[in-house]
Amino acid sequence: MNKPTKDKEKQNREIAERLIQASIVHEEDLMEELGTSSGGLTDIEANKRLVQYGKNQVAHEKTPAWYVQLLACFKNPFILILLSLALFSYIVDDDIEAVVIITTMVTVSVIITFTQEFRSARTAEKLKEMVKTTATVNRQAKRKEIDLELLVPGDIIHLSAGDMVPADVRLVHSKDLFVGESALTGEAMPVEKLDTLPRGASKLARNRNQLTPTNALELNNMCYMGTNVISGSASAVVVSTGDHTYFGSMASTLIGKPPLTSFDKGVKSVTFVLIRFMLIMVPIIFLINGFTKGDWMDALFFGLSVAVGLTPEMLPVVVAGNLAKGASIMARNKVVVKRLNSIQNFGAMDILCTDKTGTLTQDKIILERHLDINGEEDNQVLEYAYLNSYHQTGLKNLLDVAVLEHAELSDVLGAENNYSKFDEIPFDFNRRRMSVVLEKRGNGHLLICKGAMEEVLSICSHVSDNGQIVPLTPERADRAQRLVNSLNMDGLRVIAVAIKQMAATDEPYGVKDEQELVLAGYIGFLDPPKETAREAIRALKDSGVEVKIITGDNAAVTRKVCKDVGLTISDIVLGSEIERLTDQQLADVAESTNVFAKVNPLQKARIVRVLKSKGHTVGFMGDGINDAVSLKEADVGISVDTAVDISKESADIILLEKSLMVLERGVIEGRKTFGNMIKYIKMTASSNFGNVFSVLVASAFLPFLPMLPIHLLIQNLFYDISQLSIPWDHMDKEYLRKPRKWDSKSVSRFMIFIGPISSIFDITTYALMWYIFSANSIDQQTLFHSGWFIEGLLSQTLIVHMIRTEKIPFIQSRASMPVLLLTCAIMIAGIFVPFSGFGASLGLQPLPMEYFPWLVGTLLCYCVLTQLVKKWYIRKFNEWL
Repeated sequence: MNKPTKDKEKQNREIAERLIQASIVHEEDLMEELGTSSGGLTDIEANKRLVQYGKNQVAHEKTPAWYVQLLACFKNPFILILLSLALFSYIVDDDIEAVVIITTMVTVSVIITFTQEFRSARTAEKLKEMVKTTATVNRQAKRKEIDLELLVPGDIIHLSAGDMVPADVRLVHSKDLFVGESALTGEAMPVEKLDTLPRGASKLARNRNQLTPTNALELNNMCYMGTNVISGSASAVVVSTGDHTYFGSMASTLIGKPPLTSFDKGVKSVTFVLIRFMLIMVPIIFLINGFTKGDWMDALFFGLSVAVGLTPEMLPVVVAGNLAKGASIMARNKVVVKRLNSIQNFGAMDILCTDKTGTLTQDKIILERHLDINGEEDNQVLEYAYLNSYHQTGLKNLLDVAVLEHAELSDVLGAENNYSKFDEIPFDFNRRRMSVVLEKRGNGHLLICKGAMEEVLSICSHVSDNGQIVPLTPERADRAQRLVNSLNMDGLRVIAVAIKQMAATDEPYGVKDEQELVLAGYIGFLDPPKETAREAIRALKDSGVEVKIITGDNAAVTRKVCKDVGLTISDIVLGSEIERLTDQQLADVAESTNVFAKVNPLQKARIVRVLKSKGHTVGFMGDGINDAVSLKEADVGISVDTAVDISKESADIILLEKSLMVLERGVIEGRKTFGNMIKYIKMTASSNFGNVFSVLVASAFLPFLPMLPIHLLIQNLFYDISQLSIPWDHMDKEYLRKPRKWDSKSVSRFMIFIGPISSIFDITTYALMWYIFSANSIDQQTLFHSGWFIEGLLSQTLIVHMIRTEKIPFIQSRASMPVLLLTCAIMIAGIFVPFSGFGASLGLQPLPMEYFPWLVGTLLCYCVLTQLVKKWYIRKFNEWL
């Protein structure tokens, strides 16, 4: 682990410890420590602290200016090499033709790359906007609204339903407070927050230096920046602001240069293989021609032309074209590709780590079960729950909303018309239940209570068993608890429903009346999986991608969701266990484990990092603040339509539709993109190696240059133009079945074994021109140049069809129409050049018609031998592209 990463993790641990300490001390001690009081700070003190702590805003990266992005496109080593060669040609020999050809190649490459990157970088910066709002604070003992950025530690703030928590705060007073933390923790259910000290706080406060590694996000008297108030109200003291908040600490880890992805490493490795090859071969060719021909200046420019020929100058264009085409196809599938390189990483991905809430699940609470005490479906229980939720006047939480929505799909809708409301016993956090009292046409009163299982069971004396009211014995209570535990293990949050029939009275009802109730049954709630989750996971598995669940939610809920989406659990590792493991141990565990629960954001990122260290290409899909660090750490970060802004900011790819099948389509598109890129690299590398080998042989034995520098440049330009259609080519279905990664050794091996094939036929062409057509003197060198120019260009162009598939080209696998048309056009143009005035100006001449039967025979033999070597190569190395 590098030093910046260690420093950031140390800072994050310190922030977590600070939050824990703030939660365990008494309110008076914390106020004294923060130098504040219930009346809040004075304006003067607040301004001092604003200078000391800075504004309450989190770190974020700015999109670079357009000219910075344009200059970055020139950082490609091949672009720099070509520009250097062009400059050298102009200064030393005033070679305008060479300069024009080379700069044309560079300009096309840079324009395409810049255009795509500029468009994708225009995604608006959302992170800062998240905290662009106001907060209600006490200043000089008066309530006032201030810009959220002006909050400082020690401020007393007031929260109510709908508010976003503006900083990390310790609750001073709270009433019926529920906070949604799913964006931060992954927990779908709202969390109950209290203004009381956690259990054992006094002991911990006395031993602050011996704090146990408690999860800072599980403190029930702390609220965190970026979460939101679902219901209730509270006042709190600000403990941390800006980058010193839990949210801010995660945002700060997103700043700076992102880690190298699989794509970056792959391109870099292949690039330097080709550059090393160039640095070896070009000096050899220069020296051989210099010594054998005696003209060192001609030898120098011929060597430079060979260097241009060896440079895959269209690599940036072909890569950008492939990525742009992939982005265009994915855009039609409602997928935003923010970083083009991520498309190839999608195809190389062999492990997909995904959060649960909001990605595999809908991040929406629904009523899943309504059961009697025996665990059987019971509409009467649903009706009681519906009447309770319908008639309560307090702010309806997500569970009440789920009950009401479910009732609309059942026959209990309208039951409220049979009752009139008489009274209500509101919810409070001590009782953890609420009751309504209804009157039914003069038939007395019906009290309906729903709440936490333990609290409701404690006020019941009877149960409803198949319509019979029977006493609640210890055995029945134990059976009821076992049933609820079983439902909890299935990932359901269970609420008990109880009733009480009473005679009508005019007296108001209170907590004292919640006694001797009849337990009617239970209602169970669930955050259900997305409809396409099961199908998507199966499709990814069939494509060689292993799915791992990494969530902040608990193990029981996670197990249920995994079961629902068809994911077989090998083991569940908890965050508390991860803390005890070294990176090497965690890497071994992460490879063999597919479910991680109760993990914090930094642990998520650590799992992604150690999997990458094992050589995997790792994708991460998440939608919450707690996923932002992992999204950036992964080779490809995937966010979803409902994600918070910081996750969209960190992601490489954003899914705009609910269907997760987009994932599988993205993987296939990524593999197509990679396949077409690797085609170009292997075609160019092998063809260039063959040409250099041919030039080496010719330079050693011919009394003249085998081809003029301008011939090499024109031939190379034609060949490169023929490659521009590759992004529109097909890939064989067999190739798309498994992940594909960059492998520089594979490129080197391919170049060495396949490249010399063309040299064999180049040498036969030398012999043909020398012995058959008598182009064996300096006076006849233009004829020799013309013969090799056509044969070299046609064999180079034909190799496109030979290399693009493992199968027999034109018969078992045919290239796409753009590839066929463009390669045919280039071959025709290449044959025409020596017969044109343009060719004559370059020092070429028309060839006799007797040359062309020899050319056809040469090309046919070339194709047959290449196909035979291809079959041997696939058997030997079990790969082609």
